Amino acid sequence: MALPPILQVTLQSSIIGAVSNILAQAITAHQNNTSFTIDWVPVFQFFLFAVVSTPPNFLWQEFMEQTFPSTHPAPTNDAIAAAATNDDKALDTAPALVEPRLNVRNTVIKTLLDQTVGAAVNTVMYSMFMHPLRAAMAHHMPGYEFVYGGGKGIVDYGAVDWQHAVATSKAEFWPLIKASWAFWPFVSVLNFAVIKDVPTRSLVGNLAGVAWGVYMSLFAAH
Repeated sequence: MALPPILQVTLQSSIIGAVSNILAQAITAHQNNTSFTIDWVPVFQFFLFAVVSTPPNFLWQEFMEQTFPSTHPAPTNDAIAAAATNDDKALDTAPALVEPRLNVRNTVIKTLLDQTVGAAVNTVMYSMFMHPLRAAMAHHMPGYEFVYGGGKGIVDYGAVDWQHAVATSKAEFWPLIKASWAFWPFVSVLNFAVIKDVPTRSLVGNLAGVAWGVYMSLFAAH
């Protein structure tokens, strides 16, 4: 039995989030000329963030598509030609009188909303999720101890300095927004102008998210 689209996309995003962090760790090890050993704690953190953040993003994309559809019905070239010559027979025999056409206005609106409201919410959500989680797991033992220990007792939110988490989130808000604007608008335009359905858009976004996830993992590590 197939999973609902929102669950399929969440699973894809979670796997990609984990893979992106592993790739970032490999890049860091290569840059530092050190041996590569996977630290499963940040892998788990990015996996968990994808589990939490993907469903609201999926619903946001659905809302935008329903409110600002990507296409609108427009007469076909055959219908236009037949109407121009008052050829009723050609109109009656035309394969189709209307076809979906890209709605440029709606595409622009969705891109702007995605790169302002969507980007701001996602940036705040990332910071306010990841910083407290990292602080709550600061005592972790990297490597196999976390995996085979099942993560038992690994999260302690009592150790979180929430004022510091908020201050850090504020400090990195604009740097992250500016970095996202150098990458995600191109993905948004591709998705809204070419891809027709939300699940496929989410898949394209997830594939682009491999590169973004590596960047975010490297950003988080510093």
